[in-house]
Amino acid sequence: MAYSLLLRNCGQLLTLAGGPPDRPLTGAALSDWRILENAFVACAGPTIVAVGLMAELDETQVTAATTVVDAAGQVVMPGLVECHTHLVFAGNRAPEFQRKLQGESYLDILASGGGILSTVRATRAAPEAGLLDNALRHLHDFRRYGITTLEAKSGYGLDRETELRLVRVAREAGRRQPVRVVVTFLGAHVVPPEYRGRPADYLDFLAADVLPELRGEADFVDIFCEEGAFSVEDSRRYLEQARALGFGLKIHAEQLHDLGGCAMAAALGAVSVDHCDYLNPADAARVAATGRTVAVLLPLVPLFLRQEKYAPGRQLIDQGVPVAVSTDFNPGSCPGKNLWLALSMACLKMGLTPKEAIAAVTLNAAWALSLAAEIGSVEVGKRADLLVLDVRDYQEIPYWLGENPVRDVVIGGRVCE
Repeated sequence: MAYSLLLRNCGQLLTLAGGPPDRPLTGAALSDWRILENAFVACAGPTIVAVGLMAELDETQVTAATTVVDAAGQVVMPGLVECHTHLVFAGNRAPEFQRKLQGESYLDILASGGGILSTVRATRAAPEAGLLDNALRHLHDFRRYGITTLEAKSGYGLDRETELRLVRVAREAGRRQPVRVVVTFLGAHVVPPEYRGRPADYLDFLAADVLPELRGEADFVDIFCEEGAFSVEDSRRYLEQARALGFGLKIHAEQLHDLGGCAMAAALGAVSVDHCDYLNPADAARVAATGRTVAVLLPLVPLFLRQEKYAPGRQLIDQGVPVAVSTDFNPGSCPGKNLWLALSMACLKMGLTPKEAIAAVTLNAAWALSLAAEIGSVEVGKRADLLVLDVRDYQEIPYWLGENPVRDVVIGGRVCE
C-alpha cells in the first residue's frame, strides 16, 4: 500500500504504545510506554499503517503522491486530546476577574447571580450564528496548540431551547473544521433562575423533556455535583436516568468540597470524574477499583481562581487511579486553551512526571472520551492524528513553561495549515 503521508527522521517518536489494550494507563504503566529514536510514521488516508525505525522504512511505498514531512530530529507524538472544555458560550466574565482579585470566591460570585448564571444570560440572548463563529474561533486556537480531538460541553443555556442549540452548535462546529468534537450534555450545570430552590424538579425536567431529544446528538451526560449546584443523591438519580437512556456518564465532583460525587459516579460506570481536587484516599480507591473510570485533573482552574488546593495527582497515580489532564476551558474559571501549560502545571502542582503528564493529555484523555481504540497513541490501525514539536527531547515539553511547541499538526492523515 503506497503511503499518502510519511513523517520521517523523528528524533523521538512518543508512541504511547506498550500498555494494556483494554484499560487506561495506571501506576507504573503511565510512564512505561515506548519511545522510538530515529523513527518514522506512515499513513494511508486517515489511518496509520506503519511505525518503526528509519532503518525499517519500506521506501518502495513512498511515491510521488506521498506527502513527506521531515521531522528533522524533533519530537513527534500523538495529537493532544482535550477531554474537558465548555466550548460554546457567549460573552466573557472579565469584570468578575477583578472581583476575584479583591477576594470574592467562586461560590460567592455564583450566589450573587454572577458566575455561570451571567454567562447563561449572555448565551440565551446570543444568535446561533454568533455562537458558531465563537466556537470555530476557539477550535482554530485549540488546533494551533496541537489539539486534534476535543470534548465540548453544553451548560450555558439551562433551558430546553438554548441547551439544544448549544449541542447543535458544537456538532456543527465539529463538521466545519478538522478537530474532532465530542459532545457532552451539561444541562445540569447549576439550577437556573426559573427553578431556584428546586434542583430535583429541574433535573426531572431535563430527564423527561431534554435528554430524550439528545439521543444520537450527545455522547455523554454530565452534572456539577457541588455545594450551590446539585447534591450527590440528586446527581445519582439523574445519572441513573441518563444511563438508562444510553448515554455515557461524566461528573464534575470534588472541585471545592469533598462530597462523595466521584465515588458515586464511578460506581455507576462513569467514564470520567472531573476536577477531583478534594478527592479523599478512600474514594480514590473506589475509583481505582473500577479499572476504567478516569480522573480528569484540571490544574489551570485552581491557578486562575488563586486557590491553594490542587488535585492530589501523585497520590492518585500511586493508588492506581487512571489520570488525564485537561484545561477546563470556560469563561469563568479557566479562560485559557493552552493544554501545554496545564501539562506543566500538572507536573509542578500535582506531582506528575513528564512522561506521566504526556500520557495524561493523550492516551488517558482518549480513554476519558471512550475513544482510546481510535486515538491517543501512535499505533498501526489508529487515526493519524500527529504532532511534530519544535523540541528534541520529551523532557523539554513541560520545561518550556507556557510555550507552544507545535510545529506541524496532522489530523486524519492531513497536514493542517
